[in-house]
Amino acid sequence: MKYLHSMVRVRDLDTSLRFYREGLGLKETRRMDVPQGKYTLVYLAAPENPEAEVELTYNWGSEEDYGSARNFGHLAFEVKDIYAVCEHLQSLGYTISRPPRDGHMAFVRSPDLISIELLQDGHLPPREPWASMPNEGGW
Repeated sequence: MKYLHSMVRVRDLDTSLRFYREGLGLKETRRMDVPQGKYTLVYLAAPENPEAEVELTYNWGSEEDYGSARNFGHLAFEVKDIYAVCEHLQSLGYTISRPPRDGHMAFVRSPDLISIELLQDGHLPPREPWASMPNEGGW
């Protein structure tokens, strides 16, 4: 058995691509527009392991509410510097729901409320302002 990808439905493809590409640094690996089904599939992967993809499914013209997305769980990405990634996401306007107080783990939510877990490769010592920052919202 070989792991292929995880799929998440998105409400606004451009907004979601900004989060995954600009925010998390994932690269688009392929895209499929399916006019007969009225949907677009966009596959993204981290440059370090392009074989493990996230599939964004966008249903054209859908106003469907996918709920709070907590039934999905989360996507997890290992990062080289969790503080730098969190600072970058904040600079793009995203809220760090669970700050990296311990220098190891943080959570942020995508525009479609998908929880994204960021895990530090190795361990960094606790650092302010993260060490005393409270959780914000759900994660």
